[in-house]
Amino acid sequence: MSAIFPLTKMNNKSVDVSNFYNKKIGILGGGQLGKMLCVSATNLHLDISVLDPSSDCSAAFVCKKFYSGNLSDYDAVYRFGQSVDIITIEIENVNTEALMKLAEEGKVVHPAPHALHIIQDKGLQKEFYSRNNLKTSSYIICENKKEVQEQINNGLISFPFVQKSRKAGYDGKGVAVINSSVDLHKLMETPCVIEQKVNIQKELSVIAVRDVLGNVSCYAPVEMIFDELANLVKYLLCPAQISETIAKKAIVLATETINAFDIVGILAVEMFLDENNELLINEVAPRPHNSGHHTIENTFTSQYEQQLRAILGLPLGSVKTIMPAIMLNILGEPGYNGAAKYLGIEKCLEMEGVKIHLYGKSETKSYRKMGHVTILDTSLESAKQKAEYIFAHLKVIA
Repeated sequence: MSAIFPLTKMNNKSVDVSNFYNKKIGILGGGQLGKMLCVSATNLHLDISVLDPSSDCSAAFVCKKFYSGNLSDYDAVYRFGQSVDIITIEIENVNTEALMKLAEEGKVVHPAPHALHIIQDKGLQKEFYSRNNLKTSSYIICENKKEVQEQINNGLISFPFVQKSRKAGYDGKGVAVINSSVDLHKLMETPCVIEQKVNIQKELSVIAVRDVLGNVSCYAPVEMIFDELANLVKYLLCPAQISETIAKKAIVLATETINAFDIVGILAVEMFLDENNELLINEVAPRPHNSGHHTIENTFTSQYEQQLRAILGLPLGSVKTIMPAIMLNILGEPGYNGAAKYLGIEKCLEMEGVKIHLYGKSETKSYRKMGHVTILDTSLESAKQKAEYIFAHLKVIA
């Protein structure tokens, strides 16, 4: 069983939250993360509104009010923000200028727009880590493909390296792995960050949460295993198969990072554990995260409930792990594009400890996230046996 990482008390102050249930909460983004936030909010009968470009989005069916609008559009975000008391996000690609204006006018915005502005840009993220002495891999910022090639010719960039688009990358998009000159055709024509490729032992994630008083709590680190073709998480293990010493260091790094950003709410801190047992920050996400889905079933307080507690000024809940878990993403089968059809669900549900979450996306595409499965068991080895069956039999086709 993993260690427990309890609440870190920063002060003894308190906040008057007696009227929290009358607050109107607005979520920018209506994908699966927004849906799970809305579902969690029903336990406290909270008033949740969602803004998303698609009226068919996952959260549209479970929120109290739905508004259709472009998340990058200043006017759409500003008007939506005026209709609620507290604004949060489930996706980073939103208009931060509108959020800054709303904050100036007294609306509560979490994460803070200045932090979100930095996190939206991977170049600004890297510079932030450097300024705040937060360990990350070495990097160079380039404006375009031509500049990347010039830096290679000048010897400032060496193979292998990873090119990341500074903005709008997600779920493996906006990332090119360049192992040698043979891969240079993969270079993207975009402002980017070039990172020296790290010799990775494991990829880890720590979900940190911080309340309005500065108290920080962290979930046990998880180990992420990636689908090499899709370049996104295939499944994760909780607890991560790492030493207690490394787990504690990961918790410290996540705590330092969320404090540096001064974020209220969730911050997912993705890390590399390199071959020298050093931890390096890869990226962060200031919202509930794919690497925290398992917390719905395997901890006392899910990441979604924690996000709501934090932005409402309520006490943070326990992050204690109840039992080991594996979370696997349900991805659209490659080669299929169209109305989603699910195969094998009935047999998977016959197994003890298997919890299936479907996101309600009507259309499937190759490697699109269509849902996830959390497998609870007394040991990770037993859970892995069930995971192998699910990988083989649970399919999404068109």
